[in-house]
Amino acid sequence: MEKQELIQYFNVNFFIPELSAATKDEALDEITSKFVENRCIRNQDILLAMLKQRENLGSTGIGKAIAIPHGRSTSVKDVMIAFGKSEKGIDFGAVDNKPVHLIFMVVAPPIEQSNKYLPILGKLVETINNIKNRKALMQVQTFEDLKNFFNED
Repeated sequence: MEKQELIQYFNVNFFIPELSAATKDEALDEITSKFVENRCIRNQDILLAMLKQRENLGSTGIGKAIAIPHGRSTSVKDVMIAFGKSEKGIDFGAVDNKPVHLIFMVVAPPIEQSNKYLPILGKLVETINNIKNRKALMQVQTFEDLKNFFNED
C-alpha cells in the first residue's frame, strides 16, 4: 500500500482542524460523533465502547504527539479514517507520556473482503513515524491540505 492510497479512507466530514476536547474520552467522543452526524454509524455508544475497550488494553497514543485509536466494529460498513488536530495537546496516556496533537481514528467492520484494515494501519504508522511528515501534518488547516499531504511523494 502506498501513502497516496490512504486518502481514499478519509472524508472531509471526518476532518477536525482543531479539536475542542481536553481529555482522551472527550476526543474519542468528539471524533466518533462525526461518524454519527454524517450517518455512517447509527449507534455512537457501540463504537465508543469498542474504542475505550481497546484503550484499556494499552494507549493508542504511540508517542511523538500521535494517537491512532482504532478497532473493528459491527457499527461500520467499511474502513474509515477520521483526523483531528489539537494545538494545545491532549493527555492520551501516550507511551512517551507527552501530549497528543494528531489523532487518526481508524475503524473497520469485523470482516472485510479486501482485508485492508491492517495494511492501512501499518502504512499510517510508517508515514507518521517520519518527523518531516509529522511537522507537515501539524501545519494542516483544511481537508485540502490533508489531501495534498497524502498525495505528495
